[in-house]
Amino acid sequence: VQLQASGGGLVQPGGSLRLSCAVTGSISRPNTMGWYRQAPGKQRELVATISTGHYTNYADSVQGRFTISRDSAKNTVYLQMDSLKPEDTAVYYCNVRNRFINIWGQGTQVTVSS
Repeated sequence: VQLQASGGGLVQPGGSLRLSCAVTGSISRPNTMGWYRQAPGKQRELVATISTGHYTNYADSVQGRFTISRDSAKNTVYLQMDSLKPEDTAVYYCNVRNRFINIWGQGTQVTVSS
């Protein structure tokens, strides 16, 4: 099983980006897919997660600005990021886990700067 993230880039404050993470291989259900981020000099932190049943959880810092979703048929998780702020700058990592696995994708850089 591998996770392939894409969609990062440079955006101005107030702008939007959409991250995607495609899972290749089979993953048993139920599972939770999510996004985490790590800024320079800081620990990796939760951004948002979504369960097989589409229950979502967000960090307080992104609540109301970011939206996580998943397409189970495509084994893909998305992160729509709106109203981006400079403090959202980080490497974003996708993750999928359940009682049997905990797999990370490679990071994708998001830079919010004017």
